[in-house]
Amino acid sequence: MTKLTDTQLIILAAAARRDDCMILPLPKKLKLGTDATEDALKGLIKKKLAAEKPATDGAPRWREAADGQAMTLKITPSGLKAIGALESKEGEAKASGSSPAAKTKDRKPPAGTSRAPRKGQPRQRPASAADHPGSPREVRNGSKLAKVIDLLRRSQGASLSEMQKATGWQAHSVRGVMSGAIKKKLSLGITSSKDDSGERRYRVAE
Repeated sequence: MTKLTDTQLIILAAAARRDDCMILPLPKKLKLGTDATEDALKGLIKKKLAAEKPATDGAPRWREAADGQAMTLKITPSGLKAIGALESKEGEAKASGSSPAAKTKDRKPPAGTSRAPRKGQPRQRPASAADHPGSPREVRNGSKLAKVIDLLRRSQGASLSEMQKATGWQAHSVRGVMSGAIKKKLSLGITSSKDDSGERRYRVAE
């Protein structure tokens, strides 16, 4: 499990919310000095959660290469996976029809026709986070993100420890996914309250 500082987690979550996945500019709520900023970004590059690319079209510059080329930073697939946002990005690509398989899957049968289930086959399958009314289709069934959403949709909600046990994530990663991938990216509201034992539980606000 990749260990991230709170600063790195905020940086990655902000990049994941951008269509181009660019890390720069950094979120305004981060009040970092030059040295602290450089250390945080170098740490992400070292862990291969961020990668350099040429800065084009006036993109914010991270550094200047030896040949004079301005470089910027972009979150990598490993970075998206580290905060549980990889499934969302893959879903967006499929929804946009970027692959032939996605286009074929989205085709609807001609009007007046329907596909009846074969004899002996169940008409329905158990509902999951991806099938819930109002839930984005980009949440892949069986993914860790889907498991977290399913836990949060329970009447009793879920505690941090329960979500950690289900995903293998650390507490700060769970919090980052709730605030980034779930609340910001998927636009699902989350409420929290303490139970009788004093443990804080989180729920998706329907």
